[in-house]
Amino acid sequence: MYFPYLRGRQYELLALRELAINHRLSDFVMPIVEPVKLSPTLVTTMADFIKINHPLAVIRNPAVGTFMSDWQEVQEQSREAGYKQRFSEQYDNQTIIKSLIMQQDSKSFLDSWSEHGVNKSELLVINTDRDYLDLYESEFSATAPRFTLIPDESVFRRKVNHHNKVLLDDKFEKQNRNADYQDEDDEFFSDDHLYYKEDRFVGFSDYSVVGNEYLEAGFAPYAVAIHIIYFADNKVLRIRHFVSDSNEDITNPALKFYEAVSKLAKWYNDDPCPVEMTLGLKIFLQHYEQQSYPGLGTVKKLSLMHHLELMGRYLSEV
Repeated sequence: MYFPYLRGRQYELLALRELAINHRLSDFVMPIVEPVKLSPTLVTTMADFIKINHPLAVIRNPAVGTFMSDWQEVQEQSREAGYKQRFSEQYDNQTIIKSLIMQQDSKSFLDSWSEHGVNKSELLVINTDRDYLDLYESEFSATAPRFTLIPDESVFRRKVNHHNKVLLDDKFEKQNRNADYQDEDDEFFSDDHLYYKEDRFVGFSDYSVVGNEYLEAGFAPYAVAIHIIYFADNKVLRIRHFVSDSNEDITNPALKFYEAVSKLAKWYNDDPCPVEMTLGLKIFLQHYEQQSYPGLGTVKKLSLMHHLELMGRYLSEV
């Protein structure tokens, strides 16, 4: 089972929605969303997953972004009040997996859920901070969560001895600048999908081609980079970076995208094709053929869509 861990930025939520409504998300893929703001895209994404009855884990106490302050500062009769009501109603649906991060405010959420009849066996828990391992042990000594995400560290393996552990690791080697991906344009990504069962995990989790680092605001890049996951002959996952050439300044992002996507098209059209066709990859190639520019957010969305569909396809076949 694969648990892609996504921050609920616009392009990540749109990637999930597009996969869901096009039925490209395998039953072996359960996305986890850490919402960064209370937005219409968040509640619409939840609604789409409920509609197709595909589990979606949504973290109620996110550690980044403005979701918590957005929630507390909602004014009556505002648009945000409508988003808050929809979120609350959808969060009670069984398709939405109640999830939380073990941190300072987690006990209050656990107590509140318990008072409202939520069983701890229904929860997904992210447990990556050593300071809250004792709290985790005391809260879940009698009843284990549905899933617990932990890093691959001995102290977590010892303390979290339930059968439902999920391995969480950041596989994306983030560079300071997009242009830097040219230095190693093809590199190892992960082999967790090959060994997680052998290591006594029920699933594996990562931050896909985005990485764990969270930045509140974006910026105009000097270079455009497209990141594509593919399976090597030995079934390990590798990542290929396609980077623009005209990287001296921030002007003409459309040209930069076309330079990068041209390299992707050339690589894909090699004989034999190095990766299976997915919806995300198909749309990339359509932009190449039409010489159209979808915007930087869509570039990230399509890379993410490709990875999640590819992993689902692999897990459905093994």
